[in-house]
Amino acid sequence: MQSKETFLYNPLIQKEASYNMWLAFPGCEAFALSSLGYLWMFKTIDECDDINIERIYSDTEHTKINISDINLLGFSFSFDTDFLEIFTMLEKYNIPFKAAERDNSLPLIFAGGPVVSANPEPYSEIFDFFVIGDGEDVNLELVSICKENKNKSKKEVLEMLAEIDGIYVPGITRGNVKKITKRLESSIYTPILSSKAFFPNTFIIEVARGCANRCGFCLASYLNLPLRFMPYEDIIKDIEIGLSHTDKIALLGAQLSAHPEFDKICEYIYEKIQNGKKIEMSVSSLRVDSITPKILKTLTAAGQKNITLAIEAGSEKLRKVINKNLTEAQIMNAVEIAVNAGLKGFKFYGMLGLPAETYEDLDEMITLAKKIKQQYKGFDISFGFSTFVPKPNTPFQWFGRDNTKILEEKSNYIKRELHKIGVSASVSSAKWDYWQAVLSRGDKTFTDFLIEVYRKGGKLGAFKSAAKQFHINSDSYALENYSFEKELPWDFIDIKPGKEFLIQENKRLMAYSN
Repeated sequence: MQSKETFLYNPLIQKEASYNMWLAFPGCEAFALSSLGYLWMFKTIDECDDINIERIYSDTEHTKINISDINLLGFSFSFDTDFLEIFTMLEKYNIPFKAAERDNSLPLIFAGGPVVSANPEPYSEIFDFFVIGDGEDVNLELVSICKENKNKSKKEVLEMLAEIDGIYVPGITRGNVKKITKRLESSIYTPILSSKAFFPNTFIIEVARGCANRCGFCLASYLNLPLRFMPYEDIIKDIEIGLSHTDKIALLGAQLSAHPEFDKICEYIYEKIQNGKKIEMSVSSLRVDSITPKILKTLTAAGQKNITLAIEAGSEKLRKVINKNLTEAQIMNAVEIAVNAGLKGFKFYGMLGLPAETYEDLDEMITLAKKIKQQYKGFDISFGFSTFVPKPNTPFQWFGRDNTKILEEKSNYIKRELHKIGVSASVSSAKWDYWQAVLSRGDKTFTDFLIEVYRKGGKLGAFKSAAKQFHINSDSYALENYSFEKELPWDFIDIKPGKEFLIQENKRLMAYSN
């Protein structure tokens, strides 16, 4: 059954176009239709009169344009294991995995997104080129170049693309690649509403990009520096566009409440609700130390019963080590405000296996949970944990993980102790996070290893077996602490503020562990 979609822009139905493009999402349609970056890229290209563009997903059964007529194929690449779905989609359309094995009858294939912006090297033999950083502007430029030169050889087109800031062409690009950082002069919002989306008929609007707090492990923070805010007037104007089509809105940003007029945005929405407008509103994240009664009053009026807060670590000492400078008093104050605003509970997000972590840090998390439970009876709290994964272009990129046995022991310990006081906790799989770390710090030797992982089914055993087959020392990628002098696969990506700054941040933060 065809899903009914509401377009918040005017798609060009009749085009004078002979250039065809697929924009691919390595996941199901529901997830794609809730991916703001993916949909916005589609919108900007769909508005071009001389390009036919079609969205395809992992569960697409029929396409409007045949693969034999596709000139350009772009993939969104947001998570380390997305390569498995990308291979599935390439195989579905009989496209060889390696760029060198694809002739001029097949489309140029590129990828963009946080994974390849941070470290494209494990995939450098798979894609013809990569978009590094914010893609809103460069996407239109690259598509235009590909279209205008579609009768030239792939090599000729790639040589042209290699001249553009923010484009990395393996084998052709020389020197560093500058990450594109877009100056955000207007807000980005959901251009297509659908009941089939994972967040059905929800209007998502980006309020802020980046995060000034710069937690030492956080790729989203460092990849998106500097912190940028959308203008208040644009946000309000675009919220009105959304509310003319749906009553569900979501505000997106790593540091939403740092927006200088976030209280004002909340006040605007609250007044609309008070005047009888039905609005369901959710937020991607809030910082504990910036929660205000006005913000939570708006969220409860808009139907929110619980929100997620990232506190990362249980002790103030460890929070200083990771640059999450929150005190216990600030956390307790946030709970107090939430209770008074009528919120039913918090889900706290934390991380296990952080550099310098001890069991004392875990015990302080448990003690904090006890204190909240005793002081605010009836206020529901739960915890969700992941295990530390070193990410390129962060101050903690030089740290390896604890081994899987240690992390599983910590996981079992904190779940057991929190359960004793009636608090539920979930922890991501340490085994899967191990391989995520391997991929995160991988290099250009990985191509055959990745293909074999896919061929063997993509499960945990496939990773282990393929690594052994291709002599990949996975522990050296996941567990090893690197020296500052080590040449890293992603060093050629020019992401401000640069490697020397990351080294100084690493040293500054680790000084708190003493």
